[in-house]
Amino acid sequence: MTYPFGAVVGMDDMRLALLLNAVSPAVGGVLVRGEKGTAKSTTVRALAAVLPPVDVVAGCRFACDPAAPDPECPDGPHSADDRPVTRPARLVELPVGASEDRLVGSLDLERALTEGVKSFEPGLLAGAHRGVLYVDEVNLLHDHLVDLLLDAAALGRAYVEREGVSVRHAARFLLVGTMNPEEGELRPQLLDRFGLTVEVAAPRDADLRAEVVRRRFGYDADPAAFAAAWAVSERELADQIAAARALLPSVVLSDAALRQVTSVCAAFDVDGLRADLVTARAAIAHAAWCGRTDVTEDDVRVAARLALPHRRRRNPFDAPGLDDDTLDQALTDSRPDDDPDDDPTPPEGTDPTDGPDDGSPPPGDGSPDHQDGHSGGAEGESAPAPEDGGAADEQPPTTAPRGEGGGHTDAAPAPEKAAVAPDAAFRVQRLEVPGIGAGAAGRRSKARSERGRVVGSRRPEGSVTKLHLVDTVLAAAPHQRARGRTGAGLRLQHEDLRQATLEGREGNLVLFVVDASGSMGARSRMAAVKGAVLSLLMDAYQRRDKVGLITFRGGDAELTLPPTWSVEAAAARLTSLPTGGRTPLAAGLLRAHETLRLERVRDPQRRPLLVVVTDGRATGPRGGDHLSDARRAAGLLAAAGTASVVVDCESGPVRLGLAASLGTALGAQTMRLEELGAESLVRTVREAA
Repeated sequence: MTYPFGAVVGMDDMRLALLLNAVSPAVGGVLVRGEKGTAKSTTVRALAAVLPPVDVVAGCRFACDPAAPDPECPDGPHSADDRPVTRPARLVELPVGASEDRLVGSLDLERALTEGVKSFEPGLLAGAHRGVLYVDEVNLLHDHLVDLLLDAAALGRAYVEREGVSVRHAARFLLVGTMNPEEGELRPQLLDRFGLTVEVAAPRDADLRAEVVRRRFGYDADPAAFAAAWAVSERELADQIAAARALLPSVVLSDAALRQVTSVCAAFDVDGLRADLVTARAAIAHAAWCGRTDVTEDDVRVAARLALPHRRRRNPFDAPGLDDDTLDQALTDSRPDDDPDDDPTPPEGTDPTDGPDDGSPPPGDGSPDHQDGHSGGAEGESAPAPEDGGAADEQPPTTAPRGEGGGHTDAAPAPEKAAVAPDAAFRVQRLEVPGIGAGAAGRRSKARSERGRVVGSRRPEGSVTKLHLVDTVLAAAPHQRARGRTGAGLRLQHEDLRQATLEGREGNLVLFVVDASGSMGARSRMAAVKGAVLSLLMDAYQRRDKVGLITFRGGDAELTLPPTWSVEAAAARLTSLPTGGRTPLAAGLLRAHETLRLERVRDPQRRPLLVVVTDGRATGPRGGDHLSDARRAAGLLAAAGTASVVVDCESGPVRLGLAASLGTALGAQTMRLEELGAESLVRTVREAA
């Protein structure tokens, strides 16, 4: 691990988390979160060099231990006479675009059907057994692959159940994932499956950055000499890991230490009991790493700082973190009662109910001088009214808009108003793109995919991965006499094989176009709009969508957030969005048209869904038919085949219906703001029934 630890903020924590997992793989792996260019991948790849070598059975593709071979090994059974081989621990990398077959392995179906040979090809999980499995950009990996590898990491075994074949083999490895949060988050359920997590960031100290660059230049100039200069340090680190592994079974987790672990987890209100188990295992590993056989409070503190931050998230927009004061208080409260420093017993001869002997009233006695920590005023004075009282939020009545455009085009633009906080998020209906797509796996629109229900078959373009058995037999049946079949067996050829066609769900690009003009400026109204868009963003996060945000107000539209995986960034931009000015609806739609045109070039398989949040008004400088301009812009989007939804934000007893008119021009579904919620859909279905 030849690089300057500590040169990157959080790198010491990352190093420690990796070492604790190297000592005890039962901790459950490490998730490293950090911005790009912070040596996350370099650090993980350096770990394999300091792991102790492993003994394996010669010729076994599943790296069985000669001292305790896996009784279910597909290459077994192994005997004591099998020759052992010592080799370095492997670092296996799982690429983002890997398939399920590449991860867990697969049966060679063509050989099985044509030759009658059961030939299993092991996957990356078998290759990583007793080594390291590294997943770069784990947040971009398909969810079902993340589920598979996390299940294998937790169980220590890989299971392959398909096409009537059942294979299982040992798969114990140190799981390490790295990710850039700017490209999107993992679901909280998947975050919880990683044992430890650390945050890293580039340093701002010029000397540290210079040292990193200097060492990189030294490596580029002479890699062999650079490695030789650090060989002694790496060998010492490898010896420390081996010694800690040997000491690990002797480490004792006392009842008092276990009580500290559970008290800390309870104090941070984490879900489930996985946090308690991981924290306890990490504390034991840290004690072994420090050369101790008893778990101390310091071990619990270190383990909690690594095991709990990512388990405190309650929704996708919560940032992982841990409050040190809460951690210190939880550890203090869980100390044994016989600790002399924490003994609450008052000195002998004193009454615990006595107050201070200076004659002053005790805190919290209800006197004016001690209420809420403020000095009291004269008797009868009332508290000052809050600055944001109800009257301050009331909006003066507005003049009814003239004409279909919904506002005076020659009126002065409304002044910009400060951003308002969004209302609480809620569960929304699933908005879908019509038709069948072929994009990346997700949870929104129907698509041809590698997972889902079987809807047909086709001739395979390469090797068969999902055999449609019935169609394969039907394709071969008419040719059996010509092929000279005389017995009970079916004679198959390659052209008879059929690949199953599956229908699942894909993730889409959800582009939000949000009206932030003066007509949306009423505080209660804009708070409701932001709450609705925030709910749609949360829904996009859960359905593995890419998102973008366009806002329009004043004289133009702005691409506030280019299409990204980070719904957190979109939520932050939305929350801080001010309102005011005219309503350049046409500009917003034209900016959406251009953004989607570029995205079709970058990612042609990902189908877009345009969500326009507006009251339908269109205003601008004097002398233009701004509503007609908006309809022409909508026609461009409709001609491009863009699937759209218009969320009508118009409120009040008198409604102009301009948003519905815009929806017609877009060929879009139009729904009222209050109809977005999933509960409203349930009510509608019940009423129709």
